[in-house]
Amino acid sequence: MNLSLDNIINEKMANVFTTLGLDANMAFCKTSDRPDLSDFQCNGALALAKSMHKNPREIAMMIANELQKDNCFDKVSVDGPGFLNLSLNNDFIANVLQKMSTDNELGVQKITNPQTVVLDYGGPNAAKAMHVGHLRAGVIGESVRRIEKFIGNKVIGDVHLGDWGTPMGMILAEIVRHDGDLSKTETYDIDQITEFYKQATIRCKEDEEAKENARIITAKMQDGEAEYRKAWQHLRKVSIDAIKKNYDALDVNFDLWWGESDAHEMSYKIVDLAKEKGLAEMDDGALIMRLEENNKPMPPIILIKRDGGFGYQITDIATIKRRVDEFQAKEIYYFVDQRQSLHFEQVFQAVEKLEIAPGVKMKHYGFGTVNGADGKPFKTRDGGVMTLENLIKLSKDRVRESMPAAGEVEGYGAKEIENLVNQVAIGAIKFQDLKNNTASGYIFDLDDFAKFDGKTGPYIQYAIARINSILRKAAEKNLTIGQIKVQLAEERDLALKLAALNSAIWRAHNEKEPSIIADYAYTLAQVFSGFYNAAPILSEENKELATSRLAIAKLVRNTLVLLLNLLGIEAPEVMLKKA
Repeated sequence: MNLSLDNIINEKMANVFTTLGLDANMAFCKTSDRPDLSDFQCNGALALAKSMHKNPREIAMMIANELQKDNCFDKVSVDGPGFLNLSLNNDFIANVLQKMSTDNELGVQKITNPQTVVLDYGGPNAAKAMHVGHLRAGVIGESVRRIEKFIGNKVIGDVHLGDWGTPMGMILAEIVRHDGDLSKTETYDIDQITEFYKQATIRCKEDEEAKENARIITAKMQDGEAEYRKAWQHLRKVSIDAIKKNYDALDVNFDLWWGESDAHEMSYKIVDLAKEKGLAEMDDGALIMRLEENNKPMPPIILIKRDGGFGYQITDIATIKRRVDEFQAKEIYYFVDQRQSLHFEQVFQAVEKLEIAPGVKMKHYGFGTVNGADGKPFKTRDGGVMTLENLIKLSKDRVRESMPAAGEVEGYGAKEIENLVNQVAIGAIKFQDLKNNTASGYIFDLDDFAKFDGKTGPYIQYAIARINSILRKAAEKNLTIGQIKVQLAEERDLALKLAALNSAIWRAHNEKEPSIIADYAYTLAQVFSGFYNAAPILSEENKELATSRLAIAKLVRNTLVLLLNLLGIEAPEVMLKKA
């Protein structure tokens, strides 16, 4: 079912243009720039005037006369040189809402030709604590995964773990230096492993011999020497367990836990393919593949480094081939820091040259950084890197301050309060991120992110809880859901906003931009507040109006719950505040 007003009106316009022998490509309508004058506007007559050698106003009047035959329009006018302004009939709007309210998908259109879409997001490194910089990839990717799945695509989310490069060899080398061998490796937890990595990083910066030793051990590990491979497997397992703990806290999910190591065997095939196609050449001891330089320098792909290891881009190229070969992926999208844009330009061009993903859409959606109040990457009070675990803890602590104590509200003991704290805090973190355009960095403000007013996650969660309360009280009064009617201006504004749901979700899908969903959810909650203040429900004496408004309120609730779900945010049944 497709109950988008935009689509319904555009279909009607296209039919009218076809009936009049006009180019239906010019029939496009959009939401009016002047909502005080009309609901939709169409400038097609001006575009047709030149080719038809007619006055645009004359063409517009011809279209308007035909449109007025359709009783879904309350008013059709021609303004200025030929602008068409369209105002909808209230009964028509109400009918659209009624159909939305009885549809499990709220009238959102499903994709007609579903594709297998692979989303690459997350990208944490093994043996390193996840920090605040990892927040965006996971949160944005999870939201896009939900949006793609909701419209009907088959979606595969892949964490693409950094688990195979020199850092792993550095840790193993540091363990050997510390213990004399690797026999104790399997006794180390993530904190100890992270400490080994910190020490190894310092040592390799200062000591060329240590750096060379780490490189040698990395090669032995990758070549499959049993001692090193077994120790590496422990590092990987412990790291994944720690990473999953962070992602579980954020409700970020993956279908695949592939790492760079999973592309190792395929990397040999990529090199062989480059040789077969005559794309590989030696340069200063390294095997490279040159790329096209279109208006800017484009560094070559390093297939095999001088030390014999694979180059940085090979893992992504090999992973793309696996995704196409094993899953028949038709679209592959990356949600990775925008500073990696050149890397992905190189990878995509190499994939095209190698012809390993014919017809597959690939795009990198780069995101900005999470910053503190000083505009620089968010840090702890002592200036250290803020871990993701600490950010979540700080957020929960801040939300907990605003909650009543266990037992102060009937039915809410310690377990229930803590569950609510978790729902609100995680929702606040995610919304703070997702309300911003993906490409932009933003300031994470611990003082504002969890407020119950303003453009925050708790504001929308509170709007849902408020409607839940109305529905409960209505049930106590035996007030049931009725047929939707649209009369007051505030009802009309809310109805038009609700009927834009399909368009908002499809824009978010097309642009891979969750902020569109976040903005729509916030605006819808605001418009509902205006409706609720102007149109009483429980105190309305006219039962027909009361049951209609109750139906509208329930539709708003269901819509907001859906929108938060698409953002990866839970909607609590109630919201509690400290007295």
